[in-house]
Amino acid sequence: MDENKKISSAVIRRLPRYYRYLGELLENNVTRISSKELSERMKVTASQIRQDLNNFGGFGQQGYGYNVESLYNEIAKILGIDKQHRMVIVGAGNFGSAVAKYDDFAKRGFVITSMFDKDPEKIGKTISGVKIRPMEELKDYIKMNDIDIAALMIPTEYAIDTAQILVDAGIKGIWNFAHTDLSVPEDVIVENVHLSESLMRLSYNLKNYGN
Repeated sequence: MDENKKISSAVIRRLPRYYRYLGELLENNVTRISSKELSERMKVTASQIRQDLNNFGGFGQQGYGYNVESLYNEIAKILGIDKQHRMVIVGAGNFGSAVAKYDDFAKRGFVITSMFDKDPEKIGKTISGVKIRPMEELKDYIKMNDIDIAALMIPTEYAIDTAQILVDAGIKGIWNFAHTDLSVPEDVIVENVHLSESLMRLSYNLKNYGN
């Protein structure tokens, strides 16, 4: 792939779906699949699949289709999940606790090493083997433990100041669940997850396309 080529956000959003479906095929001992067969499973046109994958080199062979394991591994490399990412969760409330318990993150290479909270009653406890530490330790912990990603799951009023602590500590990726936009340096990547916005998009589609 051309390192300078700009890949559209729509293609990037589809890559995790390809990865998930290919993983399911591997679990069912499927060794190869055509773009037509994959399109039927994913409800994406075969031409769209070919166009998406051609952004990264194609990977298919005419008359053969795609080798499922090979394509699965290549997409893992494209997504950067062929290596381990060390991650912390900031906020040990219900949502943060649910994320800590989700086993699939570790399977995808996202290893949650610690959680942080300001509630004295939570500090020192563990969730799925992950220890909850005081917020005062957050900055030093990130610096000393080679943390790549921080999941920000705290109330909006604390998010901006906490994000600055994360940036100062050297975090390069923030998974932001707080209902606010963060102002960070260009070399820090923020992935916003605004649940209410997602629900409003669902409402729009129900209104305009539902029966």
